[in-house]
Amino acid sequence: MTDTPEAAGVADIASLSFEAAMGELETIVRRLESGDVNLEESVTLYERGHALRGHCEARLAAAQARIEQVSLGADGRPTGTTPFGES
Repeated sequence: MTDTPEAAGVADIASLSFEAAMGELETIVRRLESGDVNLEESVTLYERGHALRGHCEARLAAAQARIEQVSLGADGRPTGTTPFGES
């Protein structure tokens, strides 16, 4: 994670794991809540946080979709999975 969100463009968010994005989001929230950042930096942090939140929501939705693709057989065991992104 960088200390200057403006230098780390939104494009790099797509490469973050859920855990890394959530960690960065928590750091941003703490900084905003501290009140120790000026207005311009607050806006920049808010924008980055908003993008991180969207990324986390998308990763959770993808994980849920993968879980729902698992079907159970009569014995209660998974009969197979469909790799995410394939039909």
